[in-house]
Amino acid sequence: MNFIPERLKSARMMSGISLQGLADKLKELGNSISKQGISKYEQGDSNPNSEMVGLLSNILGVRPDYFYNDFNIEFAEIEYRKLQSYSSKESQRIVEISRDALRRYLELEELLNIETKFINPLVDFKITDLESVNNAADELRKIWKLGINPIPNTIELLEDHHVKVIEIESDVKLDGFSTIANKKYPLVILNKTKLDDKADRKRWTALHELGHLVLNIDDLDEKTKEKYCHHFAGALLFPKEVMFKELGERRSRLSINELGALKEVYGISMQAIVYRAKDVEIISESTYKQFFYMFNKMGHRKDEPYEYNGYEGSNRFRQLLFRALAEEIISMSKAATLNNQKLAEFRQENLVI
Repeated sequence: MNFIPERLKSARMMSGISLQGLADKLKELGNSISKQGISKYEQGDSNPNSEMVGLLSNILGVRPDYFYNDFNIEFAEIEYRKLQSYSSKESQRIVEISRDALRRYLELEELLNIETKFINPLVDFKITDLESVNNAADELRKIWKLGINPIPNTIELLEDHHVKVIEIESDVKLDGFSTIANKKYPLVILNKTKLDDKADRKRWTALHELGHLVLNIDDLDEKTKEKYCHHFAGALLFPKEVMFKELGERRSRLSINELGALKEVYGISMQAIVYRAKDVEIISESTYKQFFYMFNKMGHRKDEPYEYNGYEGSNRFRQLLFRALAEEIISMSKAATLNNQKLAEFRQENLVI
């Protein structure tokens, strides 16, 4: 196997360590190499020996075989727009962590001969205004056979339809973003740090990012794209037909307790329900503004009352991992690699029968 220079740079970015920082950590371990020397490794001008590979893997938190895996992942550049307001270092870290997680996921599917083929159910659906976005959400529910019932698990729903969902951890304000990998794999990235204790917000973010992947809005400005994806997420979580059933077709007031009860069932925030109620003209603009004035005054804008307690996640990767182990398609060592763990750590955490 040949050392792949790009993998070293990727591992360093995932760790958020600069060239000088890596050189300093190596020096602490008794190996004096300059940042220029490490740069030569990353550029492919020279290759580290096995001892150096071991040191690099320990410092950067990856297994040594990470540096020899040529399974490459490329993201569509246009989707980086949501990371532009954060530091270059953190943006690169988020992107590299996401790429690595997807690479391991797709490699596992390849080992199991599982074909991932995404079909956009709205590829020919024309988007012109909010009503067409609402209709697009209804069409997707129809094609994916969701009926009008509450969606129990949005992440599992996306995974079932070949949209990969990767959860990362970052202290930036980013909730999530989406992209197309290798020109054919739709991917949604969610920030666990921001969303893990707010299931309703995680659901909203996942479906908002789905909107970026399936709606025909590429030629629109960023503000309009965001508006339409917000509406799309709300329409999927709380369809117009269901809103009329639950709220009636015209209201002059809305009760916080009523909205809280709906939040607990449909997994959509109270504020999003009110926003949608305005958009579908159940309430007037003035009623909408009055509600948010009251909501702000009560201190609920950032910390809503009532909780949605549904589970939002997917165990598909782990299920496939243990399937590959059970069928002896991969070894314990390979399973640990795919799970981004040391073998001893993987053995300790997982009992394989």
